Amino acid sequence: MNNGLKEDRLDIKSRSFRAGLKDGIPIGLGYFAVSFSFGIICVEGGLSIWQAVLISLTNLTSAGQFAGIGVIFAAGSYWEMAMMQLVINLRYSLMSFSLAQKLVQNVSWGHRFVVAFGVTDEIFGVSAAQPGKVHPFYNYGAMCMAIPGWTLGTLVGAVAGSLLPAFILSALKVALYGMFIAIIIPPSKKNRAVLISVVSAMALSCLFTWLPGLKQISSGFVIIIITVAVAGLAAVLAPAEEEVSHES
Repeated sequence: MNNGLKEDRLDIKSRSFRAGLKDGIPIGLGYFAVSFSFGIICVEGGLSIWQAVLISLTNLTSAGQFAGIGVIFAAGSYWEMAMMQLVINLRYSLMSFSLAQKLVQNVSWGHRFVVAFGVTDEIFGVSAAQPGKVHPFYNYGAMCMAIPGWTLGTLVGAVAGSLLPAFILSALKVALYGMFIAIIIPPSKKNRAVLISVVSAMALSCLFTWLPGLKQISSGFVIIIITVAVAGLAAVLAPAEEEVSHES
């Protein structure tokens, strides 16, 4: 009886892990492309290859890492870095709260902590889209593709950044901006809140870049101010519509 129960549990873990691996393949490939540019920027800014790889291995946050190295290169303070990362990555706490309700029952705190470490936008998306409850081993499978993809992309980009000529690196950096544009334009056409956020963020960024008083503010605090201001503006001008229940 006990042996049969153990076999069933092992089978569930195995099937969940394989499903996570399958769903994590496109995530890992996408992460590789993005972190490749991150590795180039790190080395170009003065970080070593191993420092760039260590950042990606221990953080797993594209927006936080790109903003973080900006603070590092600008010699920002620890408080500035901490506040900026808190604002940028606060959404992961909300995702973790939601995902905690999605996990199967009686999941130990150890599993919860490991799953929380690997919560990214994409991993949360595929986990939330699963029918019914999600086993932690599903997340482990997705993490086994996403984390190596993100870290290896950083490694390859950092190595390339130390070897490739300057004109090729400039072209690759332009490709990074093109990727960000490709990310924000389609949802901006469909969602008013996203459009407001994009336009207001661009406008505020220009003000902090050109106005004499504002351009003296460090890059880390600029990101914090713009993030909070844009989120508040979008919440006021384009609030989420509440679902109306039609009870008979």
